[in-house]
This record gives sequence, C-alpha cells and structure tokens, in this order.
Amino acid sequence: MADDRASRKPHDGSGHRARLRQRLLHGGAEALADYEVLEYLLFAAIRQGDTKPIAKRLIDRFGSLSKVLNAEPGALQAVDGVGETTAAALKAVATAARRMARNEVQDKPVLGSWQALLDYLAIDMAHLTVERVRVLYLDTQNRLIQDHHVGDGSIDEAAIHPREVIRRGLDLGATALILVHNHPSGNPEPSRADIQITNRIAEAGRLLGITVHDHVIVGRQGHVSLRSKGLI
Repeated sequence: MADDRASRKPHDGSGHRARLRQRLLHGGAEALADYEVLEYLLFAAIRQGDTKPIAKRLIDRFGSLSKVLNAEPGALQAVDGVGETTAAALKAVATAARRMARNEVQDKPVLGSWQALLDYLAIDMAHLTVERVRVLYLDTQNRLIQDHHVGDGSIDEAAIHPREVIRRGLDLGATALILVHNHPSGNPEPSRADIQITNRIAEAGRLLGITVHDHVIVGRQGHVSLRSKGLI
C-alpha cells in the first residue's frame, strides 16, 4: 500500500529530529508524548521527511503506543504511509520489549521477582485479541523451567485438561506451576470457569506433589491473582 515515505511535500526535519533526540536522551522517561516516541521510532525506517503525521495516524487508528506496537503487520500497513519496512521496524521494537521483560524473569526465583513476572505477562498478553492459556512450570527453587503455551480459547476443560497440565509438570520435573491467561475484553476479573478449572488443577497437583502457586489473569485494565483473592 504505502511506500514508507512520510510525505510528498518537502520537509526539512533535521532540526526537529535533533530536538527530539535531545529530549529523549536528556529529558527522562516522560519527556516525549506517546506519538513523539512513535515518531522517533519511525526515523529508523523513514530516513527523510516528516514522520509526525504517520505517528499520529497510527495512534488515532490503534488508540495508544502499546497497541500500535502490538498490532499485526498487515493492520499497520493499512495505515497511510506505513510500508513493510516501517511495520518491521515497529515489530522489532515490540519483540525487543518482550525479550527484555522475559530476561528479567529467567534464571531467577519467580516468586521473588513477582513484579518482573507481571510486567512480562502484561507486555506479552495484555493486548491479545484472543484468549491464550499458558502454564509456567517451576523447579524446587521456583525458577522457570518452561513457559508452556497450552492453547488459545476459553479456559475450561475443553481447552485445558488438569491431568495433562500435571503430567507435563511431572515430565519436566516441576514441583510447582502458575497458570496464566488473558481476557481480551480488558477486564481481568475471574469467571466461574476460571475458578473451577484452577481448583481442579490444584487438586490434581496436590495428589502428585505439584503445587499451584497462583492463577494470574491479565487484561488491559490490569491483572488479578486468584491467590491474592483467596480463590485457591
């Protein structure tokens, strides 16, 4: 569709780009508005021209910087001025953010790095448009053995089988696990099905020596821990 050119009109943006760069480097985390952060990211793909109109179109289309970065490449390229190179540059930023968050929880006791875990899950799942179920399997020191993507769809016994979850844990030598899924609606409050399947998995785990530490539900409005609500 678009060819990654910011504008057909001549635009001398060197001074503007330099000012943005200085604000980014010296102004702190809140020095730039979301559209300005996006504008600066677009510099890597669009070497000349004014990237502000494209940044604003992206924010208008998707609603926020995080939603832009989590958008599918095809949806990004449907925005005027965004071509394959620009879409790839934005996806690289989103990938880097996920890798950074994941590195903060690898090789560390998960329960002692709880906020880092929540940050990782939020970056990875909060903006998904489908419901995704994951199981984090932990060793005796509560370090992550495996982050297992169980599947997509509603969390019930048709999608997640308690015996299969525990069997995989035994195969991995796990002694504990954390269930995770997201609510695409944005509201992370647990449903009756969420609570029921959690308790069935916890009961199956107790019989075989695998503890269910928690079930975390992630949404755009935040997260809910079933353990903290007294539901496990």
